[in-house]
Amino acid sequence: MRNIPATVFGEANLSQPSFFLIAGPCVVENEEMLIEIGEKVNSICKSFGIPYLLKASYRKANRTSAGSFMGIGDEKALKLIHDAGKKLGIPTTTDIHTAEEAAIAADYVDVLQIPAFLCRQTDLLIAAARTGKVVNVKKGQFLSGPSMKFAVDKINQAGNNRVWLTERGNTFGYQDLVVDYRNITWMKEIGVPVIMDCTHSLQQPNQTSGVTGGNPQLIETIAKAAIATGADGLFIETHPNPSIAKSDGANMLKLDLLEPLLEKLMKLSKAV
Repeated sequence: MRNIPATVFGEANLSQPSFFLIAGPCVVENEEMLIEIGEKVNSICKSFGIPYLLKASYRKANRTSAGSFMGIGDEKALKLIHDAGKKLGIPTTTDIHTAEEAAIAADYVDVLQIPAFLCRQTDLLIAAARTGKVVNVKKGQFLSGPSMKFAVDKINQAGNNRVWLTERGNTFGYQDLVVDYRNITWMKEIGVPVIMDCTHSLQQPNQTSGVTGGNPQLIETIAKAAIATGADGLFIETHPNPSIAKSDGANMLKLDLLEPLLEKLMKLSKAV
């Protein structure tokens, strides 16, 4: 049974069993791009009855190279995410990097995302918990699924039981990731919604070029396996033209490929 949180998506949007989708650009590039992606994904999700959460990073703190794009300005980007959500009538999420950012971002979005590299940072988890927002913690590339119960415990003990967990693969050698689908089952046993990050799990980090690589041709494979193994939601970064995206273009899904992918996934979801 999939766990689709009505507190975020609303009971009216959960009329049929499905999975939920977190999708959007890796980072806010400009208003036009954010709205274009949000409108397109929202329209597709409505046609399939898939609850949708718009994602965009307001700032990229974790960069391989000092020359990599980091953002258009924190307050400007946060306001654009907030306004896009209001315009489209959908919930929104962004990631935070320090305890001080939690309360600031919470004024603009519905769900706070904790990056995988920071999932053990106690002060960050507690600060996010104290905002009262849903806290979506990405599993570290260096952790097992069962060990994520400690991140959930930290948030719960800070007075917040609105926690999600996201699987995004484990480090495999120096320059690759591999997905162990047992982690979806193990994290669901913790009793929280579990999401599969279908794009970051295909990254090839630590490239000598200073730019992270990826295998976007395998997004469908990752997504199908996640639905078959019981993931409650999917996380997919998407862009009209990933080749010119300012961040993570190497592993993003081209926007016009999203609809046929979701059509296949809906059929699979009903079958399992």
